[in-house]
Amino acid sequence: MNKIVKIALIAIGLIAAVLWFSLPSGDDPDAINSGAMNFMFIIMYLLLAIAAISAIVFGFGKLFSTPGSLKKALFGIGGLAIVVAISYGLSSDNATVVETMAQRGVETTEGTVKNVGMGLNVFFILSAVAVVLMVFPGLKKLFVK
Repeated sequence: MNKIVKIALIAIGLIAAVLWFSLPSGDDPDAINSGAMNFMFIIMYLLLAIAAISAIVFGFGKLFSTPGSLKKALFGIGGLAIVVAISYGLSSDNATVVETMAQRGVETTEGTVKNVGMGLNVFFILSAVAVVLMVFPGLKKLFVK
């Protein structure tokens, strides 16, 4: 199976290389409609679909085959849901931002502003957690020795 995958990847790589050199110049106004460009997009979508399906199948296979992993996954999903709920509570639906965006020609609502604020808060909280989880074991190792 491994040899078949390697041969398929080599074949796809060679096809992509031929298509790369077959691309029209950037000055051509009809370059986006070339056959080489379309075929490269088809290859890209095919490889993306294969990667996504493989990740999902093998991920769920590992999730359901390993004892205790489903419980850990549910704890992780629950923790993420808690972070999202806290972030949504911390975000504000600032009306002045809506007015400012309307003056700039961007139509938005207070709900959109609240959702963007929630997304930023989730990012900041998860970034802070990641930094703590990277720094804490190093400091622990430094002082415990």
